[in-house]
Amino acid sequence: MNVLEETKILMKKYKIKANKNLGQNFLIDDTVIEDIVNGAKIEKEDLIIEIGPGLGSMTALLLEKARKVICVELDKKMIQILNDRFIAYNNIELINEDILKLNLKEIIKQEKETNCIKSVKIVANLPYYITTPIIMKLLEEDLDIESITVMIQKEVADRLIEIPSGKNTGAITYTVYYYCESEKIREVENTSFIPMPEVTSEVINLKLRKEPVVKVENKKVFFNIIKSAFMQRRKTLLNALVNTGVFKSKEEGIEILRKLNLREDIRAENLTIEDFSRICNLFCERIK
Repeated sequence: MNVLEETKILMKKYKIKANKNLGQNFLIDDTVIEDIVNGAKIEKEDLIIEIGPGLGSMTALLLEKARKVICVELDKKMIQILNDRFIAYNNIELINEDILKLNLKEIIKQEKETNCIKSVKIVANLPYYITTPIIMKLLEEDLDIESITVMIQKEVADRLIEIPSGKNTGAITYTVYYYCESEKIREVENTSFIPMPEVTSEVINLKLRKEPVVKVENKKVFFNIIKSAFMQRRKTLLNALVNTGVFKSKEEGIEILRKLNLREDIRAENLTIEDFSRICNLFCERIK
């Protein structure tokens, strides 16, 4: 039985429809599921944390490959279905919770202490409306994870895996590049879902770096400068950082940019991550 037939049977049996408020779109393409799981490079000693498993179409394959799968699902109806589907498995745990409120660090610590876990990997088909907060949580909480393999809206995916100062650069580009090496796995047409979303999706893999790609004096200041620079991305970097209060005055901003050999009319998306680290470090040096 393929995943499309399976999905239709489950939806009919449990009398369910995709919940638009939760951004649900059920994946019905077997090859996409295989590509996501293969892209995650799962080994038998791995713990997989699957975010938003829905009907469990991908969960079935994850359970075959990993030592344990923890499914984090907000929808209680899906928890019931997952429990019924995988009741015979002894390597699955279901958590009915909002991933943004979950203490993943503690969960991972306990699993590594009790289950001989080699690596922890995140696998997810994320709702489009909450993609960025989830990605930021996974990166900023200093979790003991090896990689994040997700399917998200193509436009967002392209921004996440762009090289800083490339054509798709946004503020989050620098955050992802700071923490991860990224790779595009494949694009996914909207016909691969029930119901069909209006946009194309993309599967990407983010492999956490052992060390950040640049060294900064203050990580909080570094990311605040980047965020502030992109809050007014149509303006020059100088004006954006003056308007958001990072630079106390235009004169101070000009002085900093000149010391770093950066043009006064340069825009945020044209800066490399090294440029932003140099701004941060000089800024931190001045306020000591």
